Amino acid sequence: MTNTTLTTKFTEAFGVEHPIVQGGMQWVGRAALAAAVSEAGGLGMITALTQPTPQNLVAEIERARALTDKPIGVNLTILPSITPPPYDEYRRAIIDAGITIVETAGSNPEPHIELFKEHGVKVLHKCTSVRHAIKAERVGVDAVSIDGFECAGHPGEDDIPGLVLIPTAARELTIPMIASGGFADGRGLAAALVLGADGINMGTRFMCTAESPIHQNIKDAIVAADERDTELIFRPLRNSARVSSNTVSREVVDILDRGGQFPDVRELVAGVRGRKVYELGDPEAGIWTVGMVQGLIEDIPTAGDLVRRIVTQAHAELFRTQSLFQELMVPSTVAT
Repeated sequence: MTNTTLTTKFTEAFGVEHPIVQGGMQWVGRAALAAAVSEAGGLGMITALTQPTPQNLVAEIERARALTDKPIGVNLTILPSITPPPYDEYRRAIIDAGITIVETAGSNPEPHIELFKEHGVKVLHKCTSVRHAIKAERVGVDAVSIDGFECAGHPGEDDIPGLVLIPTAARELTIPMIASGGFADGRGLAAALVLGADGINMGTRFMCTAESPIHQNIKDAIVAADERDTELIFRPLRNSARVSSNTVSREVVDILDRGGQFPDVRELVAGVRGRKVYELGDPEAGIWTVGMVQGLIEDIPTAGDLVRRIVTQAHAELFRTQSLFQELMVPSTVAT
């Protein structure tokens, strides 16, 4: 593959070579995967809450640093909980470990920005709507990652797909913006750049790489699936989540569609069951997150090869489009 780069506002602001970010996925964003993405020139993300304690997070960061000296980020997702994790301790662990890039998600990032900024940490905030992106810029984040309706996990309740969401956000924002949801190859990266984004965030695509820590059976299931093989659960509860379509997720949809409430599905959606999917390789063992983009995934390369392939393909697509435009602009000759 040729040694090519794509310089954008995001790569310049965050000090990475390629405008490709690995999503911070629960149970997936571990040291080997994050380091492989970063070493290839993208931005790998370690998921803080995958680690049971802040001390474990520091150890995971150290494992990644042994594999690459390039920038690595940490995802910190903050959600309402009856027994919340010690977020203050996780924030301090991130800072003390020398991490300079944090991806926040879930709740309003404002309470976390001052401390991170005091220690030179850049904040990339994940959001699902233009109004939330505007607010994130206003409170001081350095960039946003905006999720279209196609995305895995929580797409918000507006149901706006990327083809509309990305250019709308680009029109309103001045900080770098990463497009998320539905990206798997260089065609997607080229399209995102044309639509006004400064890069892409990929989760499901990076699940299907050699360094991804999930079971081979689940990687194979994603490759075999198509774009229709997801379910949107929790729709009646206004907390939609896109997950793999299996017997468990379809049962959850059925119960809630018939008027059930969260206590009626609590055991079905328990996180421990979803973790077992990734660990044991049984795609029917519980709820597990995957995006519609699985319909574009056909192989399981190394993360480094994937990053380089996407950038090379994006270059080719942008050049092809430019050439096509130039051809269309050439005046036709008229025979006399």
